[in-house]
Amino acid sequence: MDLSNLKPPKGATKKKKRIGRGQGSGKGGTSTRGHKGQQSRSGYSKKLGFEGGQMPLFRRVPKYGFKNINRVEYHGINIDTLQKLAEDKGFSAIDVDILVNNGLASKKDLVKILGRGKLKAKLEVKAHAFSEKAKSAIEAQGGVATII
Repeated sequence: MDLSNLKPPKGATKKKKRIGRGQGSGKGGTSTRGHKGQQSRSGYSKKLGFEGGQMPLFRRVPKYGFKNINRVEYHGINIDTLQKLAEDKGFSAIDVDILVNNGLASKKDLVKILGRGKLKAKLEVKAHAFSEKAKSAIEAQGGVATII
């Protein structure tokens, strides 16, 4: 026995149903599509959200709210995370590049330092924004909080 004569066990595979191959096949004529109508035609594909002509859900539900196009979204990083980073890696200065390299932010993120947790290390932190609590916590340890 070798790889050239391997085959699946009996009954493990089934032949594909061949539709529209003449009357003798039992699947000829309308080819299992029924009689007439939109769904029997070639090239038919149901549109996304189509409910058979009934008013679709996305049109029944009213619109509300708005999207502020001027919103600036920041990726928040807390000072307890900075403390852990300083302890583990021994950083005294932390900027966005260090956060990106350690997987805490992505390259395009605007980073905001937030005030959760305790900070024990003296750090020089550079970020796009700081909360009041975070800024005061960094400066209380003799560190510097610089906005990029």
